[in-house]
Amino acid sequence: MKVDYDYIIAGSGLAGLSLLYRLLLDKDLQKKTILVVDKVKKSDNDRTWCYWEEGESIFEGIVRHKWATLQFFSPEVAKTFTLKKYRYKMIQAGDFYRLVMEYAATFENVTFKREAILDMNEKDGQSILITENKQYTGRYIFNSTTLFLPEMNTQNTLLQHFMGWFIKADSPVFDEKIGTLMDFRLEQQHGVTFMYVLPTSSTEALIEFTLFSESTLEKEAYNFTLKDYISSELGIKNYKILHKEFGVIPMSLAQFSKTIKNSERIVNIGTAGGFTKASTGYTFQFVQKNVSQIVERLKFQKPPVVDDSWKSKKYAWYDRTLLDVLLSKKVTGRYIFESLFRKNSPEKILSFLDNDSNFWEEFKIRNSVPLLPFMFSGIKQLLLKKETKD
Repeated sequence: MKVDYDYIIAGSGLAGLSLLYRLLLDKDLQKKTILVVDKVKKSDNDRTWCYWEEGESIFEGIVRHKWATLQFFSPEVAKTFTLKKYRYKMIQAGDFYRLVMEYAATFENVTFKREAILDMNEKDGQSILITENKQYTGRYIFNSTTLFLPEMNTQNTLLQHFMGWFIKADSPVFDEKIGTLMDFRLEQQHGVTFMYVLPTSSTEALIEFTLFSESTLEKEAYNFTLKDYISSELGIKNYKILHKEFGVIPMSLAQFSKTIKNSERIVNIGTAGGFTKASTGYTFQFVQKNVSQIVERLKFQKPPVVDDSWKSKKYAWYDRTLLDVLLSKKVTGRYIFESLFRKNSPEKILSFLDNDSNFWEEFKIRNSVPLLPFMFSGIKQLLLKKETKD
C-alpha cells in the first residue's frame, strides 16, 4: 500500500499539535512522514490552559506559573488548601504553539499545509484527506476538526463559556503563591457561574469569568461582570488589561465516536473524540493521556484506536451523571460544588476529577451530593448507554 504520508493530522490545535510533538519525541516514530493540515497557522496567544498534575511533564518548560495553594469560595464555604500530590499549572497557547512548531521545523519529514479541510474517508486500505486544493493519502488520519461532531443541542449540551483578562495592577495586590480555583460568590441567574483568579506575580493575574449554560452572553455582560468583580471583590481600582481571551467549550451528553463511520484508519482526537471532560470542560490533560496512548500503540505497530477500559467507562458515567443533573436544573451547580468542597479534601476532589481516585474517595464524593437527583440521573445514563449498545 503506497501512501503519501504515514500519518496525517487534520487540525493543528491542542490535540493535533500535542500528537505531533509526542510522535516527534519518540525515537521509533520521529522519522515517519507526517502531514499537518489546517486552514490557519496557529501562533496567536488565543487561550490559556490550566490543569493539575503530579510531577513534571514534557511541557514543564513552558508552564507560565504554578500554584501549590488554591482557594474555593461560595456564600457558604471558604477553603484555602495546600496541594500535596498535585501542582496547579498554567500554559498559554502562544508558548505551546511556538514550542511545537519550532521543534517540528527541525524535521524534514514533517509537512504543513494551510488548506481548508472538506472531507475525509477510507478506501482500499488508505485514509484520504480531501482539502480545497487536493487529496492526500495516509496510513492513518488523526482528526480534530468539527466535521464529524455529533448533534449537540440545548437538551444534551451545556456550553462552558468564558472571558479572561490578564491584568496588571499599579501596585502589589496579589499573592502569586495562591490561586483561586472557583469563586461562586456571584449571581447565578445564567447558570453555573464562577471566577478564576490566578496571579502570576504580585501585580499581574488572570481573572476569568466562567459560566456553564445553554447559550453565551452578550460580550458587554462579560466585561461588566469582570470590571465589577475586580473593583468590588478584589478591591483593585487602577489596572490595565494586558490581554483578553474568550472561548466556548461544549460539555455534552452526545455520543462521540473514536473513529468516523466505517473506518478504523480515521481516528478522532481532542474534542472530536470526546476528550473534553463532559462534567467540567477540562481538556488539556485528557488530550495528553489520549495522544500518549495513541503514540504507544503506534510504537508497537498496533492500531491507534484506544479501547475504553472499565475505569474510563466508570468515570464517563460519573461525568454524564453530573452533566445530566446540571441540565435538569434540579440542583444548582453552585450547590453541588459547594457540597463537594464542604465535605471533602479539595485534593481528593481534584483526584476524582482527574479520573484518579480510589474506591473510598469515590464513595465519599458520591455521598457528598444530593442523593435523589444524582441517583435518577445515574440510572438514566446507564439505561441510555444500554439502549445505545442494543
